[in-house]
Amino acid sequence: MTLDILTFCASALLLWFGANWIVTSAALIARRFNVSELVIGLTIVALGTSAPEFLVTINAALRGHNDISLSNVVGSNIFNLGFILGLMAMIKPLQSNKTIVYRDGVLLFLTTAAILAVSYTGELGRLFGGALMILLIAYLGYLGMNRESVGEEELEELKGKTASWLDALLLVGGFVAIALGGHLMVSAATSIATELGVSSWVIGVTIVAAGTSLPELVTCLAASVKGKNEMLLGNLIGSDFFNFAGVLGLTCLLKPLPVSPEASSGLFILVGMVGLVLVLLRTGWRVSRLEGALLIGINLLRWAHDFMA
Repeated sequence: MTLDILTFCASALLLWFGANWIVTSAALIARRFNVSELVIGLTIVALGTSAPEFLVTINAALRGHNDISLSNVVGSNIFNLGFILGLMAMIKPLQSNKTIVYRDGVLLFLTTAAILAVSYTGELGRLFGGALMILLIAYLGYLGMNRESVGEEELEELKGKTASWLDALLLVGGFVAIALGGHLMVSAATSIATELGVSSWVIGVTIVAAGTSLPELVTCLAASVKGKNEMLLGNLIGSDFFNFAGVLGLTCLLKPLPVSPEASSGLFILVGMVGLVLVLLRTGWRVSRLEGALLIGINLLRWAHDFMA
């Protein structure tokens, strides 16, 4: 138990430093190629912070731990939109815009609803996994062809600084750090939870999900401190979309996933969570501190329900 606690602390340091490297280097690279922070958050940063979910989900599926594999993705997405988004809004109200809501948010909602609908067949098969991967590729291609220019205010913030080969190394180093940190944290947390006799689904949807979502948490904290509001929202929405279209899509291609009643229930909650977040982002084009507290409260209630079930 002591070794697990020490491992948990060491992984937290890896996650924090890795997240800072990603935010700083990604912002500079965005300016170098005249790409907006929203696009960078939706692509590079989102893909990087989803690395732990990818590693854990694929590993669990190949080992036959289907509950942990699917619950990790579902739980991570709920944690991202509940606890992380809520915490960021409580620290500083988040400004949204039409692009985030009507393009990226609606796409995430429709993808989540489609997965819920297919889950009632009892299995997420290879055909559906392939469809999710095609959707991801099409989305990334669209973002690449419709790059948004950064504003003057953003350029002024990093005036005199340009991206170099060192920033590319820091970006890669950040991805490696959060992948390793997430893996170590999940291993330690899972070991502790198992000793307490918690079921595999509950472990996956709570402890493992929170552990693999910590890169998103620390990256968003770093982005908030640096005033990167668009990167913050882009990272959360992009990570959730990549978790489903990329992580879950590739996992289903490799090995079809049977869906338990608990999984369908979790997906139903997630559809509701995505819908609520879209409403909050649209009303006044901001998420207030009170609304952030509401999201955190919903996430904590869900956790309490899972542990008592």
